[in-house]
Amino acid sequence: MRLTPAAEEVLRVLVDTHGPVMFHQSGGCCDGSAPMCYPRGEFRVGGADVLLGRVACDTPFWMSADQYRYWQHTHLTVDVVPGRGSGFSLEAPLGVRFLLRSRLFTDAESEQVRAEASLPTGADVPVGGQ
Repeated sequence: MRLTPAAEEVLRVLVDTHGPVMFHQSGGCCDGSAPMCYPRGEFRVGGADVLLGRVACDTPFWMSADQYRYWQHTHLTVDVVPGRGSGFSLEAPLGVRFLLRSRLFTDAESEQVRAEASLPTGADVPVGGQ
């Protein structure tokens, strides 16, 4: 998982403005299929949500378990494009929105993922410990 330079720049602006933040990727249609950025601690992850990792500014990236089943074989890149996404995601007032770009893992990446320990879930993280 990584950020494009443009997404990292927007993320740094959001952290400077709002303090620590987090991403959550749920499912659904419309904006529900885009990664949402929230002030850390204002969105409570579920016990089955999966922590994919941390990106710039020590920002955790969570994904719902249902979505993870679809995306677990892909390398994800958070990007940012002009336009308004969800009014609930912090970047919306900036006139941009985050989105995910993906590609299938290579055979070597797939093998590395299989060899690693399972990813933490919301059940593994104390409330407020995001």
